[in-house]
Amino acid sequence: MTNTKLIASLFAAATLSAASLTAYAQQDGAMAGAVAASTDTALTAKVKAALAEQKQINVTSAEGVVTLSGQVANTDAGTKAIQAASAVAGVKEVKSELTVAAK
Repeated sequence: MTNTKLIASLFAAATLSAASLTAYAQQDGAMAGAVAASTDTALTAKVKAALAEQKQINVTSAEGVVTLSGQVANTDAGTKAIQAASAVAGVKEVKSELTVAAK
């Protein structure tokens, strides 16, 4: 009878431990997502500041990848925007969805 109680107690402890680990993993994952979102928001703000003179360019970022969209006056303006965004600390890649305005 004592062995049965011991096995039941160990099983209950193992179940509680597993539940605790699952809850911790979920919380840790949620926190990582919040940190990534915060980092992306900060990165977007830095790139927008670097492109302050080109307000027609929209900036988004996800996991260090910055996407520029909107219209620019000419290809030189687009190239300069891409270079400025690339120079911002934390930018891993710049994707351009920029278009040149029709003349």
